[in-house]
Amino acid sequence: MKRLHVHVSVDNLADSIKFYSGMFYTEPTVVKTDYAKWMLDDPRVNFAISQRGAQTGLNHLGIQVESAAELSEMQCRLGALQPDVEKEEGVACCYAKSDKYWVNDPSGIAWETFHTLDSIPVFGEPDKTATPAEAAAGTSACCIPLAKPSIKISADAPCCVPTTQKSTTSACC
Repeated sequence: MKRLHVHVSVDNLADSIKFYSGMFYTEPTVVKTDYAKWMLDDPRVNFAISQRGAQTGLNHLGIQVESAAELSEMQCRLGALQPDVEKEEGVACCYAKSDKYWVNDPSGIAWETFHTLDSIPVFGEPDKTATPAEAAAGTSACCIPLAKPSIKISADAPCCVPTTQKSTTSACC
């Protein structure tokens, strides 16, 4: 069974946790200093928020699958829609290790399909081009390898949407 994934970048994590906990009438299943996630059954959604220097608002959408077979099925569907599906295997992303595929819808909204393999203690993989300060702060890993932002992200923004379409070193939320 698949689960819708929504990731929103927020200005204030504590206020947002309070708001969404009230809206969903449950506390998050994961809380970190810069991230929270609710794994809801009603509606069946993986809803995540983060405060990592990205533009506030919708970060990306996704479909979380429960098996490698479902992920392969989704990869076939996406490949029929777009020839440039971005594949990531065993990537560290949002305190989880996952296999995933990325595409953009016709409006440029990034969609990921992913199969979570394990939970991990870090937000994402370090960017090999990060400065020592960025690496120490854990803010250098970017999230969306194919995103086509409709707004210009400043060059010093630590995450999430890269200004190029393809990324050879990416990690995500």
